[in-house]
Amino acid sequence: MKSLLNGFCIAFSMYSKIPVPKAEWNQRNMKYALCFFPVIGLVIGAFLWAWGELCVSAAGELGTMTFALVGAVIPIIITGGIHMDGFLDTADALHSYEKKERKLEILKDPHVGAFAVIAAICYFLLYVAGLALMRTRRQFLLLALSFVISRTLSGMSLVWFSAAKREGTLYSFASGADRRTVRAALVTILALCFVSAILIYPVPGAAMSLAAMWVWTYYYYMSLKQFGGITGDLAGYFLCLCELSSVLVIGLLGKVM
Repeated sequence: MKSLLNGFCIAFSMYSKIPVPKAEWNQRNMKYALCFFPVIGLVIGAFLWAWGELCVSAAGELGTMTFALVGAVIPIIITGGIHMDGFLDTADALHSYEKKERKLEILKDPHVGAFAVIAAICYFLLYVAGLALMRTRRQFLLLALSFVISRTLSGMSLVWFSAAKREGTLYSFASGADRRTVRAALVTILALCFVSAILIYPVPGAAMSLAAMWVWTYYYYMSLKQFGGITGDLAGYFLCLCELSSVLVIGLLGKVM
């Protein structure tokens, strides 16, 4: 039980700004840490769902754009922007068109390149546009669920995909995990999320699930081809793309259906 609690604390201290007790990063405590990664998505989803409900109930006071603009910032506030940092680093590396070794060096470069800035602007414009199309409670529930799905798939990649290098935070999580238990837990969570999404809003829920799997597949082949495997930055890149795809699918399909 203590190792589970420590794993919970490690996951939250690493991937969120939510205050938790400190836990020692050792093999015993790291075994099940990835199982709690989706819980952070549940927290983010709960905040966004509550914000959406507030905007709907106060329709005369809070408009659609208010929901969209604030909603785009809520995940950044809770996570501290750790995944967006990976997204920006990866955008710079991919647009360098250099060899694998050089791209891996760019991922570690603390400076922000022009392509990272362009990618960030495009990302948030699309993200806000998707959120601005959401007006129903079913859309808000799907949106909340999407943050659990993205983190479940991200955790699955750590225990299934090859790492590009044998160092760094991602490798620490992947090498320290009890792979059999983590895989079983995450696959179960993912299946429950997909079923729940379809029950909540059948067509948009199914489309969101398929889009998430498509992005996950792209992430696997892209990381292998361009970098020789996954890294922490690439995991952040995937998570951001997965969440963007979910927002756009939920917003667009909810609008036409």
